[in-house]
Amino acid sequence: MRLRICAIVSLMTLSALCATLPQTACAAAPAVDARSPAGAPLRLIGSTALPDYQGDFDHFAADVGGGRLFLAGEDGATLEVFDLGSGKHLRTVKGFDQPHAILYLPDLNRLIVTDSGAGMTRIVDGASYRVIGSIPLTVGADSMRYDPSRRHLYVVTGGKNAEPRMTQTIVSEVDPRTGRRVGDVRFDTDFTEAMAAEQRGHRLFVNVTGKSTLAVVDKATRQVIANWPIHGAELNAPMAFDETHQRLFVGTRKPFKLLVLDAVNGNTIATFDAPQRTNEVIFDEVNQRIYLAGDNYLGVIQQKDPGHYQEIARVPTARGAKTALLVPARHCLYVAVSPGESGAGGRLLRFDVLPGTGVKTPAAK
Repeated sequence: MRLRICAIVSLMTLSALCATLPQTACAAAPAVDARSPAGAPLRLIGSTALPDYQGDFDHFAADVGGGRLFLAGEDGATLEVFDLGSGKHLRTVKGFDQPHAILYLPDLNRLIVTDSGAGMTRIVDGASYRVIGSIPLTVGADSMRYDPSRRHLYVVTGGKNAEPRMTQTIVSEVDPRTGRRVGDVRFDTDFTEAMAAEQRGHRLFVNVTGKSTLAVVDKATRQVIANWPIHGAELNAPMAFDETHQRLFVGTRKPFKLLVLDAVNGNTIATFDAPQRTNEVIFDEVNQRIYLAGDNYLGVIQQKDPGHYQEIARVPTARGAKTALLVPARHCLYVAVSPGESGAGGRLLRFDVLPGTGVKTPAAK
């Protein structure tokens, strides 16, 4: 799920925002960029520096009850642990090859971490942070989606992340509490990305990125029941789902766009520009918003009704700020700023999610 685009890392926008911030907390009135007017839907409240980190981060998970935030250090081969409230960096956990996605199981106090290295998908004890086992899947584990309705996990393996590279990707259904592999769905491409699972229905949506299609899978039979082409863009990667209104929010990489799709038939409802290198699309059910995490800003799209959407803000972040996590219980959005391949020094940003006050017009680019 990474974007291997070499560039000189620039944190000028972030520096302007955080000039008055302590390392793990914002001042009472943080500096605000001209593109983030008063009344913006997100407000920066904290910034934590990881000065020694090199390379890219990937995805997050949260232990809400235990007050912890986990971040996959994709290039650093680590799991970074933060305090969910203050943002303080608590520890660095080693023992990985190339971690990507994380699931926290509160009933077991256990983490499942997809790892595209030879160690495959790792099982980590949440108390000691020791790697206590692995789930034996095809090599190249990357994207992951937990389905609470079935208590099962879907993991993308194979393809471009496997060593040696494979021409197919495999979505494996796994019981994360036992490690049992339930079954597989195979795709004839080396590049498959994000997934979304219905909770009141039987469908799993899969971004078949290498084909620029969206596959609809029957969860009971693991059969592909529809293939929807992506229109007007290619390389569909991140995805979020509004099940109530049957809307899929799909991020593309060629060019970087957000597509709002009808989850009944795959038709395009709306299209928006997205930040460069967007690697996270999040749906905020409470506020009926979509957040797009990518270079330099968080795009915020407001759902006016299921047929109408409007961009309402571009909240400044930094280059490399391309993965994020919304924790509704804390009304907080967390963003990882990756230093990338040409620099060192990562950062965790924390934003208050503010309630909606009506549709606004976004500032100019």
